[in-house]
Amino acid sequence: MRIWKKLILYFLLTVTSLILFFPIIYAFMISFMTGGEILSGKLLPSTFSLDNYVKVFDRLPLFNYLINSFVVSIGVMIGQLVVCSLAAYAFVFISFKGRDFIFFLFISTMMIPWEATMIPNFFTIQKLDWINTYQGMTLPFFALAFGTFLLRQHFKTIPKELHEASQIAGLSKFGFFFRVVLPVSKTSLVTLGAYGFLTTWNMYLWPLLVTTNNSVRTVQIGLKQLQSQEVSTEWGVVMAGVIVVIIPTLLLLFLGQKQLQKGLTQGALK
Repeated sequence: MRIWKKLILYFLLTVTSLILFFPIIYAFMISFMTGGEILSGKLLPSTFSLDNYVKVFDRLPLFNYLINSFVVSIGVMIGQLVVCSLAAYAFVFISFKGRDFIFFLFISTMMIPWEATMIPNFFTIQKLDWINTYQGMTLPFFALAFGTFLLRQHFKTIPKELHEASQIAGLSKFGFFFRVVLPVSKTSLVTLGAYGFLTTWNMYLWPLLVTTNNSVRTVQIGLKQLQSQEVSTEWGVVMAGVIVVIIPTLLLLFLGQKQLQKGLTQGALK
């Protein structure tokens, strides 16, 4: 009976996995097809030629876009880790008047959609003359309410006795933060870092709004340019660009899957 249950379970898992991954698998197959094969509705290419991948790098500065996306994503990731960890530390280990009220007020900003703050942020970046700059694309995302909440939940699990012992040992507030709090919070920090990198990598509207040339534009805008150029002609080239763009995010997701799941579960339960 147990064997039948396992067989049914694995069958259902296989079917649902194929349904979920079919768009990516089909896009991967299309990236090797010619225009005629795509229009005829074939599921598999006749040959696995790399012509479409060569064309996508010839027609767009895709390598430059990839570097820009890495710089912006890593910049936002580091900024969020620094700002959110310091804010969470203050909300847990530093006593000041109205601390809980300020924290809940800060967390309530999660209810405000990003689109509602986009125009004020754009005018601020424009006033600072940060259009077409990396700082203009990264700084508005450093203060993340979700990240602060996630780290605060983990910091609260650190025993107060450890904090008192560090004070008796003469550690400063920053010493306790760097030498005790951060080392025991690696899982939550990795989770927040992966979350920040992935969301920034897939961002489209903000980079489009604050850039006017290709010097700092990211891959998502590049894909849109490619689609506009190749629509109804060579979808194989467009899909080759899509596969190149999603490879870094898939690698990060597969490598950090356990840490990401563990960190999000900790934040939900504690």
